[in-house]
Amino acid sequence: MIALFVSTFIKFFFLLTPFFVLSTFLAMTTNYTPRRRTALAIQVTVAVLVVSAVILVIGNFVFEVFGITLDAFRVGTGVLLMLTAVKMVSGAEPDRAEGADNLAVVPLAIPVTVGPATTGALLVMGGDIHSPAELIAVVAGLVTAILLVGAILLSSAAVERIVKKRGLAILSKITGLILAALAAQLIMNGIKAFLV
Repeated sequence: MIALFVSTFIKFFFLLTPFFVLSTFLAMTTNYTPRRRTALAIQVTVAVLVVSAVILVIGNFVFEVFGITLDAFRVGTGVLLMLTAVKMVSGAEPDRAEGADNLAVVPLAIPVTVGPATTGALLVMGGDIHSPAELIAVVAGLVTAILLVGAILLSSAAVERIVKKRGLAILSKITGLILAALAAQLIMNGIKAFLV
């Protein structure tokens, strides 16, 4: 179970694209006071926790209702994840939400942090859970990954001072490369299951 916890933590830490989220967060809060930025970071973290938990839990139900096989969803998720990775590696700039009253849920939690690819990965993970012990390990890994992303957002000002904007761009590209590898693995696993 420890291996499942570690695996889930690592996968979802990169799936949540923390450095891309951080660069988007900084771009959208340039005029915020430190106190307001801290409050927003906490709100985003809570929103991501709630949304991810709900998606993870209803995974099996979604497959049963729509008659979707887990392997088909793996391929679809892998394709979406690959598109996200390409966007990150190509250096696409995050959108600004000028005049938005509350950025925590939309767009920072959804779709910046929990986008289509992350949603798909959560559904696949939910479909792969077969025992209470696995559920505990997966939830613990997911929560740890989300809390770490939240900690990065809480320290956004310090991170920006240390790595500068160029450093954030480089970190986003590295994250994109890792996501591309995860996407390729998902697609290959799905196709392999179809061929067997």
